[in-house]
Amino acid sequence: MNWASLRRFGPLVALVVLALLPYCGLKIPGVFDSAVNTPGTLQLLALCLVFGALALGYDLLFGRTGMLSFGHALYFAAGVYGTDMLVTKAGYGLWTAILLAVVGTATLAALLGAIALRTGGIAFAMVTLAFAQVAAITIGRNPGGATGGEEGLPMATDKVPDFLVGVANTVNLYWLALGVLVITVLVVHSIAASPSGRVLAAIRDDERRVGVLGLDPYRYKLFAFTVAGGLAGLAGSMYALLIGGATPHIAASDQTLTLLVMVVLGGPGTKWGPLIGGVLFTYLDFRLAALGDSFPGPLSQPLFVLGAIFILAVYFFPGGLAGLRTRLGPLARWVPARRT
Repeated sequence: MNWASLRRFGPLVALVVLALLPYCGLKIPGVFDSAVNTPGTLQLLALCLVFGALALGYDLLFGRTGMLSFGHALYFAAGVYGTDMLVTKAGYGLWTAILLAVVGTATLAALLGAIALRTGGIAFAMVTLAFAQVAAITIGRNPGGATGGEEGLPMATDKVPDFLVGVANTVNLYWLALGVLVITVLVVHSIAASPSGRVLAAIRDDERRVGVLGLDPYRYKLFAFTVAGGLAGLAGSMYALLIGGATPHIAASDQTLTLLVMVVLGGPGTKWGPLIGGVLFTYLDFRLAALGDSFPGPLSQPLFVLGAIFILAVYFFPGGLAGLRTRLGPLARWVPARRT
């Protein structure tokens, strides 16, 4: 199969493989602790899919529009806490709660983005960070007992469909996470291929030239900011289902820095790079935490190992993992030439 065919049918094949993983009883020692179709492994894979979707949505801002936001964790947390509070505190059904949480998160992103986008560069990054810090402090203080404070907020299961409750139904949560990823991919790639996506790329490359052409960069950036916020809210809703509630660490500023690392590791502005970076980083984060006691010294600390991997990846592959084919292409052509 040539490269053109792989690019055309590869994503569809990958989707089919991911959808069929719950039927795979294969054991992969060192990669997973148990068989692929066991609840523990499916839980980990579902989390990888959620953070892959979250990183892809964040790349709509960073890689495709050139906006460095340090506050994207705010919209992820809004999706998590919004869904949880609507189900647990307000008594809404799950699907209604998710819809309201996503719409509310997108609206919040539009309102805050309208303010933050009046600035640019470092000032924009600092304003978004300030908004996120306010949200994190508010969650920690537990106003009116709504957020649960430092203890978090477990989700009430009486409004959640039975097929999504319990360890035995982890497979259904996995498929739902895969659905969230598919929705995110379709939205981001549709925007990237549209005229608006080309304007966003032009803003990333030279915002002044876009203004000279008679287009309003502010309006397009606000559009990207709002869509990215809504997608983060959707990922947050799925995360709340997976972990059974909300915890305050998801609103911390380092959550956005983690997203930035995921995108840079995979390749900002590329079609599949951020998704791959999000999946790989999440997998390594959980696996290294589980295997930490098996390594001596600083190697037992997951953040140390992840930091070293990130530095090496940025040094040797500046374009991220998505740029591997470009960098290894000359080598692939050189090897057959040497054999002949």
